[in-house]
Amino acid sequence: MPNAPSGHGRRTAGFTLVEVMIVIAIVAILAAVALPSYTAYLRRGQLQEAFGALSDYRVKLEQYYQDNRNYGAASGTACATDTTASGWNGFAPAGAKYFTYACLTSASGQAFVVTATGTGTLTTGYAYTIDQDGTKATTLYAGSVPSSSACWLQTASTC
Repeated sequence: MPNAPSGHGRRTAGFTLVEVMIVIAIVAILAAVALPSYTAYLRRGQLQEAFGALSDYRVKLEQYYQDNRNYGAASGTACATDTTASGWNGFAPAGAKYFTYACLTSASGQAFVVTATGTGTLTTGYAYTIDQDGTKATTLYAGSVPSSSACWLQTASTC
């Protein structure tokens, strides 16, 4: 370019402001879609703690019943009250991070309900139960009572 002043007409390497803004918009859209999915993925992984512990407690309580012919004191308040169960009847499994556990017996001591209540950041507002018949129930899901929940819900509609 013989008529162009020195320094003009040369394009320097780099991105224009419009190109950078388009990339930022694309990244923002992808993050808006990916973050909720990732959070749900993490929550489903944390819910497994409750499912495993509830199943384990049911087996331990059935073993306790075989030895004692009841699930605990007839007072209707505590499960597995015999000293032979002192290793686990505090219902605080080692390594529990996302749930707390409690167990109540019927007045006769012939029935129980073990409850797992969410305490973690992603599990608060979730509660699951299991009873002596192996009946699973979701009593709270995402902070609200599900309409029909004869199972342990992992997503809003999937057991």
